[in-house]
Amino acid sequence: MNANVKIKLLIILLIFTSLFGYLEWGNNQHVFIYKSELDIFKKLIQNPKQVAHPFILLPLLGQLLLFFSLFQKKLHKKMLYLGIGCISLLFIFLFLIGLLSMKLKIILGALPFLIISFITIRLIKKQ
Repeated sequence: MNANVKIKLLIILLIFTSLFGYLEWGNNQHVFIYKSELDIFKKLIQNPKQVAHPFILLPLLGQLLLFFSLFQKKLHKKMLYLGIGCISLLFIFLFLIGLLSMKLKIILGALPFLIISFITIRLIKKQ
């Protein structure tokens, strides 16, 4: 399989796994990131100031960068690194929270994205 095709498949997996991070807080409050993003898009239209926070905007920017990189003919490494980096800030934070609070669901929600990010970066560096 062509290296560019592998990278495109990994980008799709990155986008997909970034949607299934798991958040848990308080008394029985939890949500998957895809659900939060739907709420964020609704609020972004109604009141943009309400969602103006780095932990909200950076992962969204990262997903957009990864999405746009799927349609580039030439692989733009900087765009991929930036997209992965923006999303990784949130997922590393979630992973650490999961470890510190011993919440297996949070850890398992963050691990797929982090593992695929590592694989993708290694493949990009080999090119």
